[in-house]
Amino acid sequence: MAQEEVDALVRGRIRGLRLAKGWSLDDLAARCGLSPSTLSRIETGGRRIGLDQLVVIAQALETTLDQLVEPAGDEDVVIRPKHDEARGFTAWTLNRDTGPHGLTVAKIRMTRPVRRGVDELKVHPGRDWFTVLSGTVTLLLGDRTILVEAGQAAEFSTMVPHAFGAYDGPAEILTILDPDGKRTHLRKRK
Repeated sequence: MAQEEVDALVRGRIRGLRLAKGWSLDDLAARCGLSPSTLSRIETGGRRIGLDQLVVIAQALETTLDQLVEPAGDEDVVIRPKHDEARGFTAWTLNRDTGPHGLTVAKIRMTRPVRRGVDELKVHPGRDWFTVLSGTVTLLLGDRTILVEAGQAAEFSTMVPHAFGAYDGPAEILTILDPDGKRTHLRKRK
């Protein structure tokens, strides 16, 4: 991306964030210690943006420098499901970048019941959390079999051997997984 494009992008983001907060130039000026005329020239391209100015503007707008200058994404904005026939799962990863602490949010539609057996129960560091959007999920957790119904959630240590699957028909869950959980649950089986 050329320097002029980055400048235009940053200027547009500053103005957009200011307007989204319902702030006038005077409001933003009071929060960042710059004059309203300086901010106006920054937003319109009449003045070059200094790094020191960008830092105080970002802080006043409650954002980061990274967010102000990150390139506009041209990537596909459509989230496409990944089907895993071996487990009867279809998964939609709902965040492109992992969140805080490497967390991934995913929606999973499962059509097969959980497979029982020592080889099917997995253990990995961390914790798993899911809420059932529709249907009922069978959660095998150690020696226990737990039915989690639509509207209910489950959260547990993943150091306990566990597996889950659909109970009496398809089920859909929304899950938050740490990096180990993502590798274990969203990795396709061959």
